[in-house]
Amino acid sequence: MPSDDFGARTGGRATVIGIGAALVLIVVAVTVPLAAGWDVATRAARSADDRAVAPLHGLWVPHVGLATAVAVLLAILAWRYADRLAGSLSWAALLPATFGAATAWMLALALVDGPTGISRVLGNPYEYLRTAREVDDIGMLLTTYISRIPLAADDNWVTHVAGHPPGMLLFFVALVRMGLGADATAGVVVTLIAATLPAAVLTTLRLLGVESVARRAAPFLVFTPAAVFLSVSADAVIATVGAWGVAALAAAATRPRVLGSVGWAAVAGVILGATVMMSYGMLLLGVVALAVLARTGRWLALPVAVAAAAGVVLVFASGGFAVWEAYPVLAERYADGIASRRPYAYWVWGNLAAFAICAGPVLGGALGAAAVSERARRDRVALWLIAAGAVMVLLADLSGMSKAEVERIWLPFVPWVTLAFAYVPVAWRSRLLAAQLIWALLVQHLLYTVW
Repeated sequence: MPSDDFGARTGGRATVIGIGAALVLIVVAVTVPLAAGWDVATRAARSADDRAVAPLHGLWVPHVGLATAVAVLLAILAWRYADRLAGSLSWAALLPATFGAATAWMLALALVDGPTGISRVLGNPYEYLRTAREVDDIGMLLTTYISRIPLAADDNWVTHVAGHPPGMLLFFVALVRMGLGADATAGVVVTLIAATLPAAVLTTLRLLGVESVARRAAPFLVFTPAAVFLSVSADAVIATVGAWGVAALAAAATRPRVLGSVGWAAVAGVILGATVMMSYGMLLLGVVALAVLARTGRWLALPVAVAAAAGVVLVFASGGFAVWEAYPVLAERYADGIASRRPYAYWVWGNLAAFAICAGPVLGGALGAAAVSERARRDRVALWLIAAGAVMVLLADLSGMSKAEVERIWLPFVPWVTLAFAYVPVAWRSRLLAAQLIWALLVQHLLYTVW
């Protein structure tokens, strides 16, 4: 039909333009510092390396590993079958399938670096796990947490602990106390948690009445290049917990009875409050939460969820950690550290390039296609979630509190903008899925990504 042909042509042009813009952004972000001799302080002085590749925190280290063949085989199978299975499996089978596929994809990519691909990240002394092993008094941890954030403190926290509220550290303390605190063991646990991230987003979409969007987005949520950074990353835990919080809020917003809505809203508030206690930046998940409520019109859930989230914050405050007291101290620590050497003039757009590398440059094409898609306008709920994801990225970028390292820091935003792939023209779906798979393999095999 003429209208369908016009829509396909318009979507195709928007896809090409979006991909081109993302690739240009990446190329410029990589080459400008090199060509201009511009020190953008991608890495701290203690880890400076001539192989550093701005805008990533990683290094240029081409390599292959024993798991390379497995990763390539998985990519071929995903390209061949993922789209078909996402459309044909029953819903009860689809969610476990996404978990299994995401687990296999993340582990295969991580193990390209050998067994250390699972253990090295969390075993880094600047991460949480080593500190968690030393914690023997949680009460003391909370009461002294803020005083140990400044660099001037004699016993200041290591970088990742200082940069986050205590929730993330307490997660690893729990792993240690359960006997799961070895580097590799914790890495597997984190990866398994991250593997539920696609299921959380798909559940949200189905609850909101757009199961067809969920099925079209599923292959891209599972086989995302962000899997390179999600595997064994503490930020993947934050992303996953936050996504399940949004799913619980969607349940609250769609329950037919008031009691059920209130109950699910309370659950959502507790989960989202816990997410904020893992990362200050997760206040931005409120944008997605508002998008869910705005499109359903069930505002009753809002005060309940806010009250429950506030309850979590107040529990931490009663224990000695008040987030409103901690944040100004964190800002000082941030300014005293490497952030003072990272020029905002570069990172305000370099961050977006790093995000494009993480999520895949063809995401630009998907966003372009979604922007002109008539189907997206009909599926308003999904379009609002995509827009919310984009708004979160922009707000985090403009804040100046995320200069560099956003390939991991912004992982919680990736799945929401990834929903845009549900609206690429049919003729482009297979090509873009192949591009995402190839990009993930290239990033894993050409870079030492650190995370």
